[in-house]
Amino acid sequence: MANILRVNMASKSVKVEDQKEEYQLFGGRNFIAKIMNDEVNPKCDPLGPENKLIISTGLLAGTTAPTSGRISVGGKSPLTGTVKEANAGGTAAQMLARLGLKAIIVEGMPEGNEWYILKVSADGAELLPGDKYAGMNNYELCSALQSDFGDKIGTISIGAAGERVYKNSTVQISDMSGRPSRAAARGGVGAIMGSKKLKAIVLEPAGKAEIEYADKEKFTGAVKAYIQGIKDNPLSGQALPALGTAVLVNGVNALGALPTRNFSSGNFEEAEKISGETLVTMQAERGGKSGHICQTGCPIGCSNIYNDENGNYLTSGFEFETIALVGSNCGISSLDTIAKIDRLCDDFGLDTMETGATIAVCMEAGKLSFGDEKGTLALIQEMIDGTDFGRVLGQGTAYVGKELGVNRIPVVKGQSIAGYDPRALKGTGVTYATSPMGADHTCGNSIGNPTVDPYKKEGQVELSTNLQVGMATFDTLGLCIFSGFCTEDPANVGHLLEMVAARFGGEWSVEKLFGLGVQSLIMEKSFNEKAGFTAEDNRLPGFMYSEPLPPTNNVFDLSDDELSQAIPF
Repeated sequence: MANILRVNMASKSVKVEDQKEEYQLFGGRNFIAKIMNDEVNPKCDPLGPENKLIISTGLLAGTTAPTSGRISVGGKSPLTGTVKEANAGGTAAQMLARLGLKAIIVEGMPEGNEWYILKVSADGAELLPGDKYAGMNNYELCSALQSDFGDKIGTISIGAAGERVYKNSTVQISDMSGRPSRAAARGGVGAIMGSKKLKAIVLEPAGKAEIEYADKEKFTGAVKAYIQGIKDNPLSGQALPALGTAVLVNGVNALGALPTRNFSSGNFEEAEKISGETLVTMQAERGGKSGHICQTGCPIGCSNIYNDENGNYLTSGFEFETIALVGSNCGISSLDTIAKIDRLCDDFGLDTMETGATIAVCMEAGKLSFGDEKGTLALIQEMIDGTDFGRVLGQGTAYVGKELGVNRIPVVKGQSIAGYDPRALKGTGVTYATSPMGADHTCGNSIGNPTVDPYKKEGQVELSTNLQVGMATFDTLGLCIFSGFCTEDPANVGHLLEMVAARFGGEWSVEKLFGLGVQSLIMEKSFNEKAGFTAEDNRLPGFMYSEPLPPTNNVFDLSDDELSQAIPF
């Protein structure tokens, strides 16, 4: 049974705790929710000593289950004030599992201004002085840590944005090449880590994870069958490996849901220039790579390596959400410029979605024009340089919009809406409004669902509720949500059930499996309610109810009563 590493930054103590028996079936997202409910005052200051930074593997970490290397990072969000779980790929989850750890809980705050790093190895864990790394951004930091601790380490780190507790700051996870390109991006989790003066966590390589199975042979058989299900699915087996998540650009644009010029339109006339098809063609000429994997054991390979015009590495994990929020939403049609921004954000430690939405609000206010690439790069540089306005920008879209007097501020619970306008994709709109996390597409995205008309409100509440349960379940298992597309085939649900049963034992029904997701949502809602959130917070921004979205001219028309029926447990 994996252990829990508890780090107290006030006393500088590091201790390994045996996992409580009651925590056996808590992992990833619902482990975070459990700890937050059990140990954290919901009214606490997110940047104060009472909040905790929780880093947790999923229930299937360390196994051969496909895509089981996702990591969950959470706490009380500085951006939203809600409970938060941000999810990423990379090397951390499987390395933690091999080190015999289920989670790291960081609590308290040091009194002084010294920085620390946490080194975890097979021999134990210790806090080490980290002042020499302070001020470094993530790429320089990872290089320095590899020089000091070896090039095989995994890292969990923050850039200067996290040090300055910017509310849109990320925690970056190293990929299989040692680059800090995988972001636990949403909710300002980097600021939580920065508030605790923890600059980085260094994970030294260890042997195979010691996993106890109820029936290892059945587990292996179920894994093989489930992998085949992933490969047979058109999206996870063909579209995503070929074009990555940028495959969505043309489709979402055709749907009329692609955020354009601060959510004033759902159709970008230059979408083809920033599409997955264009990206792949460009990178084939430059020596970049599609079909890249962000973690061991991934049969999908939706990531990429993006090279610049000289054929040199620029960034990786270049995703649809970045392209949508930094690209079309800001009126920018240059993939190279968007990729430069992606690299700057990963390096400094900023959420690309929140950053793109924030800059578009600045454009709406007249600080610069839509499509102004140089002006956009200059605003990001202000955040990096820490100018007065740069520090304002680091507080996120809601704060900046209010400061600039903008009416169209695309946020829910203080977090920017992702790359799908909810007026033309209403099931995702229900998720944005009602998820305990704020506007988060990974909590239940209805894109491509064939059962419900995306423009009509009928069926959207039930669809969103089912999706939110499913996504919370996958985040708890530690599986990539893309590996869940194949569960539209009941046979693959059966393989997943067999996998979990063969790992943990006992009888597993569909209700028990997806009950893990229900359990997460119940705990998250409970924490938020104690923090002071009410049903009135489960609403989209007002302009989406009144402003028709070109070209479909839809508005979001679900009533408050209808939204109140989502995730009713």
